[in-house]
Amino acid sequence: MSTPPATARPLHLAGILLLAVLWGLNWPAVKIALEQMPPWALRAIGLTSASLVVMITAIVRRQSLLVPKREILPLALAGLLSIGAFNVLLSFAQLYAETSRAVIVTFTMPIWTVILSRLLLGERITRKAMIGVGLGLAGLAALGWPLIMRGDFGLGLVLALLAGIGWSLGSIVTKRWPLTILSMSITAWQLTAGAVAAVSGMLIFEGLPDVHDLTLRTIGAMTYHVVLALAVAYLLWFAILPHVPLGIASLGTLLVPAVGVIGAMVLLGDRPTVPDYIGLALVTLAAFSILTPSEKPATVVSTQEQ
Repeated sequence: MSTPPATARPLHLAGILLLAVLWGLNWPAVKIALEQMPPWALRAIGLTSASLVVMITAIVRRQSLLVPKREILPLALAGLLSIGAFNVLLSFAQLYAETSRAVIVTFTMPIWTVILSRLLLGERITRKAMIGVGLGLAGLAALGWPLIMRGDFGLGLVLALLAGIGWSLGSIVTKRWPLTILSMSITAWQLTAGAVAAVSGMLIFEGLPDVHDLTLRTIGAMTYHVVLALAVAYLLWFAILPHVPLGIASLGTLLVPAVGVIGAMVLLGDRPTVPDYIGLALVTLAAFSILTPSEKPATVVSTQEQ
C-alpha cells in the first residue's frame, strides 16, 4: 500500500506556529546571553547540545546515522555554511546591531538562494521567484537606505547579511549534491559540523568560558536558547515534518522574523522605525512569494550533471 500524502491538520499547524514562536524568541534570548557569554562559546554550547539531542533522538528511533562516503564532504560543507557560519556570524551581528534589524536582514535568505541557484546551478528563475527577489531587494533597500544615508548601516547588519548568504550557500551545496540519508540524520551531522567549527573557534579565540559569574538573566536566556529554541524545537520539527507538506512547514518560518522583531521590542526595548517595518513587510512578502509552491515545477538549465 502506498503512503498517503501528508496533510496539515490543526494540531500540526499549531505545532508550526509554536516553532515560529520558539525560533523567533530565540533572537532576543541570544542577544541577552551575549551580554555575558562570548559569541564563540555561546554557539559552541548551543550547537553541541542541539547535535547531541538530535543524534540521541535518531538512535532512540533506530534511525541510521551512517553516511555514504560520497556524501560526507557535501554534508559537512553544507553544515559549516548553513549551521556554523550562519550561527556564528549572527552572534557577532547581534553584538553590533539592533536585534530587530538583524532579524529582518538575515531573513533575506530565500532571495539569495534564488539568485545563487541561478548563478551557480543554472536554475531558471520563475516569475514568482522573480517577484520575490524584487520584493526582497526593495525591502532591504527600504530598511538599509535610510541607515546608509545616516551612516548607521554598520558591521552588524553586514554580518547579518553574510549570515543569510552563508545559509543560502549551504542550501546550494545540498541542491548540487543531493543527500540520500534521512532528514534527521542530515540535521544531526550538519549540527555536528557547525558545533565542531564553533568549538574550534572558541578554543582558538576565547578559550574555555567562565560561567561562574553569570546572572540569572543570562542563565535564563542560555537555558531558553539551548533547551527550548534548539532541543525542544528540533524534536518538535521532526515530530511534525512527516505529517505536514514541506512547503507548508517552510512557510511557517515566515512568522519567525515578525516574532523576533516583537520579542526584541518587548524584551530588549528595540524601537523599529517606519523603514524597518516596511522592510519587514517586504521581506516577508518576498519569502512568501519564493517559498509557496508553483503550479509547474521550475525548469533546471545546467551544463552539469545533477
